[in-house]
Amino acid sequence: MTILLHQLRFEQRTFWRSREAAVFIFVFPLLLYALLGSVYGGEIGGEPAVDVLLAGLFGYGAANTALAGLAIILVGRRESGVLKRVRATPLPPATYLTAVLLSTLVIFALQSVALLALGGLAFDASMPENPVGFAGVVVLGAACFAGLGLGAASLIRSAEGVSAVVNVIVLPMAFLSGSFGPTGEYPAFLQAVGDVLPLTYFLDVTYGVYLDGDSLLADPAALAVVLAWGVAGLAVALRRFSWMPRER
Repeated sequence: MTILLHQLRFEQRTFWRSREAAVFIFVFPLLLYALLGSVYGGEIGGEPAVDVLLAGLFGYGAANTALAGLAIILVGRRESGVLKRVRATPLPPATYLTAVLLSTLVIFALQSVALLALGGLAFDASMPENPVGFAGVVVLGAACFAGLGLGAASLIRSAEGVSAVVNVIVLPMAFLSGSFGPTGEYPAFLQAVGDVLPLTYFLDVTYGVYLDGDSLLADPAALAVVLAWGVAGLAVALRRFSWMPRER
């Protein structure tokens, strides 16, 4: 446990010392909410637009932090030889990866608090109707998309191309799932694509907990889809994850 906490502190220091990571992973969802909250007014689906958009940005934040951010970090470290050197130290690989995943959870939790503060102070957005369930949503989002992030890191070969690849995945997924606004006017084929994406179902859970005060378990079908996607990403990582550089 002492080694895990030590590594977790190291991961946090490393993240916050990287301006690029802090801006892309932590600040970008806050910036998007500030922009969207300034543009949209009135209601969306009978709910205040600022509340709906805030819930949507929680979903985007989870995907951006735990999928894109984790993939970028791990691929970069693998190709620079950091992961190879970690394997040569007494630090157990499982402890190292656990610390990286816990650090991702901490970052997303802090980002969620920052989003709530921004929404409440700048746009008079509502606070979660079910605070305990919302804490569960934060953990669920981090776990699901971290599993996908591990899977993506296992498949992406180049450190130079990892940012482009994850952005091609995360941004279209956010648009198609409804993170940035309603998707009811989208063409039918785009809605069909959105209906199979994990973020769509994560947003269903988030809307229920944040807007309606539902239990985290109120929509078991959506919860099962979210967890299935996370497990699928983890399964890919178990088969393909490498500690050795691939582009040398």
